Amino acid sequence: MEIQTPLHDPLSGVVVVVLADFLRQHQGWGWLRLVAGASPYKDLPGLTMVKVMGSGHGGGFSLRPSATHQGLICTFSHLDFALKFLDSPWVEAYRQRSRELWTGVLTVQSARGLWDRQAWLPTTAQALQGIAPSTGPFAVLTRASIVPTKAMAFWRYAPAAQAGLGHSSGCLLAMGLGEAPLVRQCTFSLWQDTATMVQYAQQGAHQLASAAAYKHQFFSESMFVRMRVHQMSGVWKGRCFDAPAAPPLHRDPHYAQSEPALDLHTLEPSHV
Repeated sequence: MEIQTPLHDPLSGVVVVVLADFLRQHQGWGWLRLVAGASPYKDLPGLTMVKVMGSGHGGGFSLRPSATHQGLICTFSHLDFALKFLDSPWVEAYRQRSRELWTGVLTVQSARGLWDRQAWLPTTAQALQGIAPSTGPFAVLTRASIVPTKAMAFWRYAPAAQAGLGHSSGCLLAMGLGEAPLVRQCTFSLWQDTATMVQYAQQGAHQLASAAAYKHQFFSESMFVRMRVHQMSGVWKGRCFDAPAAPPLHRDPHYAQSEPALDLHTLEPSHV
């Protein structure tokens, strides 16, 4: 695998993940989120990164795209910005249009690799503003940029490796995501404990796929992030996820009172 020098300063803060399964009548609205990309969020207070991603059929890892499943991954400099974002019209717009929705606020425990040539650092005590780290479930985020000429070879291994992820012992939730079809892939999974995650990763089809990726240098860039869940809520695959009680939040004047309309004529070409 080619070793890249980071292009940006390392990223540190609090992570917000939104997973949505849109109602059929709102598929067009969801498609516009993908077209717009990061542009509508660029002025959010405390935001340091945002990725709007599609998914495979049924929210899985299929080459067949899903018309209704989508993921949003954001990083914020401090916890209060992350919590205010979850209470904002931006997320409420997703909630009102989704059949199922899961949201989580997470803190980074460890990370290796790069995403868009940027490393991630563990969440600091300063970013948590004195609030003790959670001891709840933990999540794993993996992403990779696949060398285009090796995409077909990669996809010969990927379906078998990911097929049993959501049904693995100890896995509470799993979703396949992608920034671009075939070549920029991401996996988000929620785990009950470390032992079951390690057991899944180090045996069977997943172990074979990992060995092949290293041997054949499938990736031009990759990242593995382990995170602790600070807060989560919603329903996914029919399962309810309870959130720790959070203090009421006052609406921040920097947030719009309603979700801004998207003007596709003003979108930058890189987001289309």
